[in-house]
Amino acid sequence: MKKLSVILLSLLMVLTMAGCSQPQPEDDKFVVGICQLVQHPALDSATQGFKEALKEALGDKVTFLDGNGSGDPATCTIICNGYVTDGVDLIMANATPAVKAAASATNTIPVIGTSVTSYGVALELDNFVDVTGTNVSGTSDLAPLDKQAQMFLDLLPNAKTIGLLYCSGEPNSLFQVGVVKDYLEAHGLTVKTFSFSSSADVALVTTQACSECDALYIPTDNTAAECAELIGGIILNNAIPVIAGEEGICQGCGIATLTIDYYQLGVQTGKMAAQILKGEADPATLAIQYFDNPTYKYNKALCEKFGVTVPEGYVEMN
Repeated sequence: MKKLSVILLSLLMVLTMAGCSQPQPEDDKFVVGICQLVQHPALDSATQGFKEALKEALGDKVTFLDGNGSGDPATCTIICNGYVTDGVDLIMANATPAVKAAASATNTIPVIGTSVTSYGVALELDNFVDVTGTNVSGTSDLAPLDKQAQMFLDLLPNAKTIGLLYCSGEPNSLFQVGVVKDYLEAHGLTVKTFSFSSSADVALVTTQACSECDALYIPTDNTAAECAELIGGIILNNAIPVIAGEEGICQGCGIATLTIDYYQLGVQTGKMAAQILKGEADPATLAIQYFDNPTYKYNKALCEKFGVTVPEGYVEMN
């Protein structure tokens, strides 16, 4: 009897150990901290696309913490430092100042950026070619700047002096303005630059630009996007047309744009984040992704207001 008890006990232990060795249900949970520089349609769309793509990939395993910098890079720094203290699994940084803040806050937690024109410029990387070699990767909202500049020649052939209007505190805006300036000057146009330091001096600087130029260019600039309707009122009063770097700005004050789809850019970003969280990709070696199919769009009301003839291939904005 004693021998039988020993045998039964041994068998029970074997079965128990076998049960412990079976694969356990996947119960990993992920917390993603979002730092968005400011609320405006382009960045909002990118965040929405990001969330929906990551939810589709991970379901209820992902929880989002939302932080908005209200246009202030210092607030982005506070938000990102808070995420590091909280030990989030990944930071999504929406716009260049947010990426800079996240990269400064941590070199271990993965950072996935979006709505950033150039990561080389944003992170001050020498000889940058699409891989940061750090804990940062993401998507770029860079549209073909030479084609945007060419729009002045195609849509506004009588414009001789072009003003480039941007925020001096946004490095990627300065990068875009430099490329567009070189292109326009190479094609014989006079180019003047006008920079504002914050939303407080947008009206003054825009008014000055309108007084000195035949047309204006505004890049994918977050401060300009936040103030697009204000700029729109000034350019209407002065009858000065604007070529914009993206659709949200164009809706507020531009006649036309060559724009990416920020919602789809956010979807791309969410898919990259899912790869990182699943352990399928390392941000240090995950190449920056770009939006492949920018679209020419026009603002019908403003084109009619300025008497602009829109060529074939442009899509009317909703």
